[in-house]
Amino acid sequence: MSRPSVHVIVHAGFHKTGTTSLQDFFNLNKSALAPYMAYYGKTDFFDAGAQARIYAQRPFPHRLFKFRHALRAFLQSIPEQSTIVLSRETFSGGMPGHKTLSGRLMTSYQRPAKRLAKVIISELRRRFGPNTKITFFYTTRERESWLRSVYGHLLRSIRLTDDYASFRARFPKLLGPEGEAHKLTMTLAPVAVHTAALETYSKAPEGPAAALLDLLEVPAPLRSTLRPIARQNTANPPELQAEFLRLNRKIKTKSALKAAKDALL
Repeated sequence: MSRPSVHVIVHAGFHKTGTTSLQDFFNLNKSALAPYMAYYGKTDFFDAGAQARIYAQRPFPHRLFKFRHALRAFLQSIPEQSTIVLSRETFSGGMPGHKTLSGRLMTSYQRPAKRLAKVIISELRRRFGPNTKITFFYTTRERESWLRSVYGHLLRSIRLTDDYASFRARFPKLLGPEGEAHKLTMTLAPVAVHTAALETYSKAPEGPAAALLDLLEVPAPLRSTLRPIARQNTANPPELQAEFLRLNRKIKTKSALKAAKDALL
């Protein structure tokens, strides 16, 4: 008797496109949604997610092997179900604006995202069989709005000393999430790719999670019972971003800089 087909939806990015809100919504409602899918997020496969991010910053073959090993171990630990959702933005690599180990600025997801996706596809088929249906799902965002959000995040999280104009100039050929997803669609074919723009779902009661609920075809009566969440990772106001920039330029000690930012937050 042949094994029943498994459908795995891989929400693989991108950063700053509503991913945290989507993940928190599904974590909160995973029990209610259990008849439609098994949801796994960051805390369920922390090691695999971390290894994907590290590979983007240190793109060496042994790092890709470590990602494969961590993902394989996770997949072996979960039961086979008809529909499985895996959500982790690091499955596309690291956020642009960070640097690789060699000091090169990451300006695109393409290279790590393609290689990570090929590992994900092969490991899913290894675990659930060659007939596994796989859909890559990317949340996107308008290019300039996205880059401004990335800039604000980096001001808060690392020692970024560029003003926005200088930062923007480092990305002369910026694709943005929509362009990144379009290129990945062609690369991953015949594996299906589904995209959803953050702007389209800005007024949905479920927020960005509505895009994935649509893809899963969750019926309206159940959707009306799902618990909402507050918006996550909202942008810091301009005056706070300006203060982060001032601190990044002034404070040289990493621990002191972190303490000063934490005090502001």
